[in-house]
Amino acid sequence: MDYRGIFKVLSLIGMTLGLFFGFDILVGWIYHESVTLFLLFDMLFIGLNLVIFLLLRRHAVVLKIRESILVVNLLWVLIGMAGAIPLFLYTPVTFSSAFFEAISGFTTTGATVYTDIEHLPHMILFHRSLMHWLGGVGIIVLGVGLLSVINPTGSLSLFKAEATGIQIEKLRPKIKDTALSLWAIYLLLTLVDTLLLKLFGMNWFDAVNHAFSTLSTGGFSTKNSSLGYFQSPWIIWVTTFFMMVSGINFLAHLKLLYRDTSGYRSEEVRWYLLLFLILGGMLTAVHMEIGGDSLFHASTHAFFTIASVMTTTGFATIDYATWSHLAVAIILLAMLIGGNAGSTAGGIKVIRYVVIFKTLFAELKRILHPKAFISVFIDGIKLERHILASTFGFFTLFVFTVGLMSIYIYARGYDEMTAISGALAIVGNVGPGFGHVGPAENFGFFSDIDKLILSIGMIIGRLECYTVFILFTSSFWKRF
Repeated sequence: MDYRGIFKVLSLIGMTLGLFFGFDILVGWIYHESVTLFLLFDMLFIGLNLVIFLLLRRHAVVLKIRESILVVNLLWVLIGMAGAIPLFLYTPVTFSSAFFEAISGFTTTGATVYTDIEHLPHMILFHRSLMHWLGGVGIIVLGVGLLSVINPTGSLSLFKAEATGIQIEKLRPKIKDTALSLWAIYLLLTLVDTLLLKLFGMNWFDAVNHAFSTLSTGGFSTKNSSLGYFQSPWIIWVTTFFMMVSGINFLAHLKLLYRDTSGYRSEEVRWYLLLFLILGGMLTAVHMEIGGDSLFHASTHAFFTIASVMTTTGFATIDYATWSHLAVAIILLAMLIGGNAGSTAGGIKVIRYVVIFKTLFAELKRILHPKAFISVFIDGIKLERHILASTFGFFTLFVFTVGLMSIYIYARGYDEMTAISGALAIVGNVGPGFGHVGPAENFGFFSDIDKLILSIGMIIGRLECYTVFILFTSSFWKRF
C-alpha cells in the first residue's frame, strides 16, 4: 500500500479545499462578521496540508485501485471534519452535530441539525452551501484534475473509485480534461441559475446559495421554510427545472457542447423524464383533490416536490407530509428512484432500475425458451454479465444498508415511518423523510452517537456502497 502517495493526494485536495474556504471568510468580511477564528483555522489547515505535500513532493504517486479506494474513504471523513470545525466554532452545536452537518453538506444529503437557520452568520450559511457545491459534482473530480499534475497515469483509478453509474465513459482523450470540462459545465449552470433566481426576486446572497444547493442537488437553504419562504412561483419553477437538469448525467450536458444530443435521448433520460411527468401529474391531481387549489398552484408545488425528492435535493415549499397517505406514497416512490448515473443526484439511479427490470424480463423469457440466447441491451449496447452482477449487487447492498439503518433508528425508540423514511433519506442522500424527520423538521434531536452513525450512512450512500463495504473484505488488505 502506497501510504505516502495517499497522504500526498489527500494533502493536495486538502489545500484546495482550504482555498475554497477562503470564500466563506470573504463573505463574513463583507457582512462585517467576526472571521478571526475561521481565518486562523483555515490558515492552519492549509499550512498543515502544505507541509505534508512539500515533505512528499519527491514521491512519485502511482495510485492503483486499492489506494484509490482508501483515498476516497479517508477523504470523505477528513473533509467532513474540516467542514465541521467552522460550524463548531461559530454555532452552538456539538462536534458530532457539526460533523453530521458537514457530511450532509459534502454528500449533498441536505439533512440539517439546525432549527433556526436564518439566525446563522452569513459566512456559515455560505459555508453550508459551498460544501454542497463542492460535493455535488464530486470533490474527487476536482482531485482528478489536480492529481494529473503529480500523477498523470493514476487519475483514472481515482475517478473509478468515486464515479457513479454502471460504467465509465470518457469524452476527452484524458480523464483530467473530462473532469475539468465537467466542472466548467457545472459552473456555467450555477451562474445561469443564480441570474434567473435574482431576476425573479431573490437577493444576490440567497440566489447564490440556492443555486449552489440546487445544482448540487443538496437542499440546504438560507431560510427556515426553505423555498416556501419565497412567494414567487417562477422561483419555484426555475428551481424545479435546474433540479431536473442536475439529475441528468453531466456527460450528456458535456456532449451538447460538441453538438451531440444523444445523451438526452438515452433510455435512462427518457425514463427519468417520463417518471417525473407521471409522478408529478399524479401528485398534482391529489393536491387539487385534497387542497382544492388551482391547477397552476397545485402543479407548481407537486412538480417541485417530485423533482426535489426524485433528484434527492430535499428542498420544500410546503409540508407535503400532511397532504394525504396517497400523496406520501407517491413521494416515497419518488424517493426510491433517484436521478441519473453521472449526475449530482443520489439514490439508486434510474439506469439501475432499467437494467434490473430488463434482466428480470430476460430471465422470464429464458424460462419459456431455455435454449435461447437472450441478452440485455441498453441504448443498443449489449451489457456484459459483470455489469449485470454489479447492478444487482449494488441494489442488494443499498437495501441491506437501508434495512440496517432502519432497524437502528427503530431500536432507538422512533416510529416505523421515521425509521424507514429516515434511513432511506440518509442512505439515498435525500435529506428529509417523514415522521420526525419530515420536511418541516430536522435531525437535531438525534444523539451524538446517532449522528455519527447516520453520517456513516450518508458516506456509504454517497460512495454507492461498494467503495465502503470493500474495506471490510480480507482480500482488500491482501496484496493483489
